[in-house]
Amino acid sequence: MTRLRAARYGGQAPTEPRPNHYSYAVYADPAMAEAFDTLRFSGPIGRLIAGTQEQAIASFLEPVAGKTILDVGTGTGRAALALAARGAHVTGVDASAEMLAVAGRRAADAKLAVTFLRGDAHGLEFPDRAFDAVICLRVLMHTPDWRRSLAELCRVARDCVVFDYPALRSAAVLQAGARRAAHALGARTEPYRVFSDRTVSSALRANGFCIADVHRQFVLPIALHKQLNSAPLTVRVEGALARAGLTRLFGSPVTVVAKRCAS
Repeated sequence: MTRLRAARYGGQAPTEPRPNHYSYAVYADPAMAEAFDTLRFSGPIGRLIAGTQEQAIASFLEPVAGKTILDVGTGTGRAALALAARGAHVTGVDASAEMLAVAGRRAADAKLAVTFLRGDAHGLEFPDRAFDAVICLRVLMHTPDWRRSLAELCRVARDCVVFDYPALRSAAVLQAGARRAAHALGARTEPYRVFSDRTVSSALRANGFCIADVHRQFVLPIALHKQLNSAPLTVRVEGALARAGLTRLFGSPVTVVAKRCAS
């Protein structure tokens, strides 16, 4: 029930040397593709992170059933499958054939109809406003040209765009700095950027979109929660921080739903 095919670059064609960027090379590794979900979303905290974000996205997109949704940087299809299970017509795009192979297998096992295409966030091969909604998770933090990628998300979305980012005003800034330093010294790691809310809002407005809602997840570092390895404890601690107003100020990652600004 899953279709997997290649797509030529459309929109704005990606330029070299993007295929040599770490964000392409890492996910072209078949072993990484097979291990991706275990590395990111296994254990009580990984499942909590994934489940909470899936609920937030479904809430942003309600009603989900019947909507056409594009998942850019779909990876192994986690979000695409969750939305398809809710009745959406989902297309997943990723630059990694290896990740898409895992996604296609997972969709077939779940008996969910999802179209998976190989493509690049910098140049999506779809007409303007081709989808009711576009989602993009854990991508802009890694992609070589995030502004160009965001512009493509907005271009092909008819109504709304949902994406996430690690916040500049959060504990993520410390890990991001450490990873960039390690990467510069030759360590095998995935450096990533953090974003200020103002920068994100400005980039959206440049593409005719305005922030409609946000969901901020954790105040304490995710790595700390994973070390504690207790979902009930994480829920209690982060709940207390939210009631104190700290999540609104320092929560990360931030999941944003943006809609076309009123003209």
